[in-house]
Amino acid sequence: MTGIKIIATGAQAPKKIVTNDDLAKIVETSDEWISQRTGMSERHHVEGEENHTWLAEMAAKQAIERAGIPKEKIGVVLVCTVSADYFSPSCACIIQGRLGLSNDIIAMDIGAGCSGFIFGLETIRALMMARNAQYGLIVGAEVLSKKMDMTDRSTCVLFGDGAAAAVVELAENSYTSVIGVSGDEEMINIKSPDGFIHMDGQGTYKFAVATVPKVIEQVVEKAGLTYDDIDHFVLHQANLRIIESIAKKVKQPMDKFVVNIEKYGNTSAASVGLALDEAIADGRIRKNDKVLMCAFGAGKTWGAVVMEM
Repeated sequence: MTGIKIIATGAQAPKKIVTNDDLAKIVETSDEWISQRTGMSERHHVEGEENHTWLAEMAAKQAIERAGIPKEKIGVVLVCTVSADYFSPSCACIIQGRLGLSNDIIAMDIGAGCSGFIFGLETIRALMMARNAQYGLIVGAEVLSKKMDMTDRSTCVLFGDGAAAAVVELAENSYTSVIGVSGDEEMINIKSPDGFIHMDGQGTYKFAVATVPKVIEQVVEKAGLTYDDIDHFVLHQANLRIIESIAKKVKQPMDKFVVNIEKYGNTSAASVGLALDEAIADGRIRKNDKVLMCAFGAGKTWGAVVMEM
C-alpha cells in the first residue's frame, strides 16, 4: 500500500471571536482596511482554560469518533504546530495519553509552519508504511494569539487560533505529493519560544503567488490528471487575494476553491485542515471527490497533495 485516505476529520476553535472592529480598538486599523486586503472578518482567540493542547485534543477526539474505528488501531500520531503549550513533551505524546491510544505508537510534533498539515500527511504516510500501521491521526493545531505583538498591526490582524484533525488509513487509492523547501530564515519567523511572529508581508505574498501555481501544476501532472479532474482545491488560508491570484494563474473558477478565511484568519498548520473539515461537514466535498490540498509557509516551505476522498 502506497497511499493514504482520509476517512474522517474533526475541528475545534476557541469560543472567543475577535472581529476586525475589536482589533481597531487596539491598533490603528479598520474593518474596511483588513477585509479589503486580506478577506478576513474575524478570528478566534483562546481565553480562560482553553489552550493549545485542549484544541488539539478536542479536534482529534471528534475525528476518531467520526471515523468509527477502534482507537487502539491508530499506530501514528502527528501534531503539526509551532505554538504548542510545552517545548517538551510533544503535544502528540500528551494527546496519546489523554485519548488512551495504544502505547505501541509513534507520537511526535513536526514544525513546518503554514505548510505543516501537508508535510504532516506525507510524514504520517511514510511512518504508517514503515510500521505497517493501518490507521494514523494527524492534527494541525495553533494558538498564534500567544505569538503576536498586539501593537504590530501588520501581523496582529492576520492570525487566529484553532485545530483540525484527520484520521487516515493506508490505502491503494490515488495519492500524489510534491514537497519542497527553499531554506529561508527571514521571511516568516518566531525567533524564540517566547518570541513574536515576524513576517515580511510583501515577500510572503510574492513567494506564494509565484510558487503555489507551479506546485499545483507539478502535483496535477505527477498524478496524471488535468485541472478538470480536480473537484476541489483546499489551499492554506493566508490571504484571500493570494487564493484569488492563484485561481487566476491556474485558470480555475473560485467556486472550486474552499475558502473560510473570513471566519478564522490565518491559523497556520491548522488552516488546511479547518477548511477541509468545513467543506466535508457541509457536503461540498463528498466521497470519491478528488481534492488538491496545497500550502506554503515559514522557511519557504511548500507542499501539495492530491487525494481521492
